[in-house]
Amino acid sequence: MSLLMLMLMSALAMNQAQARHVFNIKDFGAVGDGRTDTSKALSDAWSGACRSKGTSVVLIPRRTYLLGPVLLAGPCNGAIEFQIKGGLKAFNSPQLGIDHWISFQYIDNLTITGGGLLDGQGAASWPYNDCSKNPNCKALPATMRFSFVTKAWIHNVTSLNSKNFHFSLFSCKEMTFEHVTIIAPKDSPNTDGIHMALSSYIFIRDSGIGTGDDCISLGPGSENINMTGITCGPGHGVSVGSLGATANEPRVNSVFLGSSTFTDTMNGVRIKTKATSYPGAVSDITFQDIIVNEVNNPIIIDQQYCPSKQCRTQSSRVKISDVRFRNIRGTSSSLVAVNINCSPAVPCTGIELRDIDLKYGGRGPEASSVCANAKGASYGKQNPPSCLKSSLHNIRLI
Repeated sequence: MSLLMLMLMSALAMNQAQARHVFNIKDFGAVGDGRTDTSKALSDAWSGACRSKGTSVVLIPRRTYLLGPVLLAGPCNGAIEFQIKGGLKAFNSPQLGIDHWISFQYIDNLTITGGGLLDGQGAASWPYNDCSKNPNCKALPATMRFSFVTKAWIHNVTSLNSKNFHFSLFSCKEMTFEHVTIIAPKDSPNTDGIHMALSSYIFIRDSGIGTGDDCISLGPGSENINMTGITCGPGHGVSVGSLGATANEPRVNSVFLGSSTFTDTMNGVRIKTKATSYPGAVSDITFQDIIVNEVNNPIIIDQQYCPSKQCRTQSSRVKISDVRFRNIRGTSSSLVAVNINCSPAVPCTGIELRDIDLKYGGRGPEASSVCANAKGASYGKQNPPSCLKSSLHNIRLI
């Protein structure tokens, strides 16, 4: 190899090293004793990384760091890797009236990784989570909140005991969650694993989620969402909705969930809309290759969703169409394994049941299916027998 070539390679390596700046929070005063607040140290490290050109690393080294609520905002001059080697621990207090613990805003090209732990210390907040009964309830912090973030990759991190949602996405695009572990007790309120709204091209892969609420929930404006290899349980399953609570909600469209397993959950795959709702739309939804183990509602469309039990008896006006349930099998902990309860005001159309094999896990009668205001067709094995009534609505196969 020529001397010139060696010099060029050396210069290239030097440039690459210089382009990757590391901002270790210990260099900004962080103390890893689990008792000293590192909020300022992390904010200062982020500010330095955000100003730098090229790829920068914000490093949380090994050991446990106490952290108060922080806002990490862009736009930044280059890509940022938020590397959690140790653990971040939230304050052991309710933190009422704050909607985030760690909030990322207006960032392009973000990576969160490192194999570390986010400990939300949620038990301090759960007794105050009464929003299902109290319209004047105060906000509780999501562990990580993403707003207006694009091109992000979150992988190899664990979120434990969030005070509210674990990960919350608003107006985000092109984000991937991969090999993420989410843990909270079965009775912890509103601890959704990953919640999104007004977000598109979101990929969630090969992740284990066990919470007290939805493992994954898709709010208004969720489009082009792909979820595969999800292990859910405990929790409330994977839910589209709830929808219809506010005027002019953008539709939910093009959603795929495949090759996933649900164990001891309240629901398997679910679409839910408010019992009294504003108009809205849900379309092009596919649930495919799903295994359920002792799930209470393996397949459910609920257009009378009313967690407060105080809703007016009016029909939902959210239109549901082109929903495909394919190759879903396992055991139901209730006698009604398929429950498609659509709105009489805007009946569901284009519902497909294909290769369904759901058995009641207890003793006694066989599982059954119940449909209301739903049109569509069934194909292949149907256990329990399908309740769908055929219609002339074309079912688009994918």
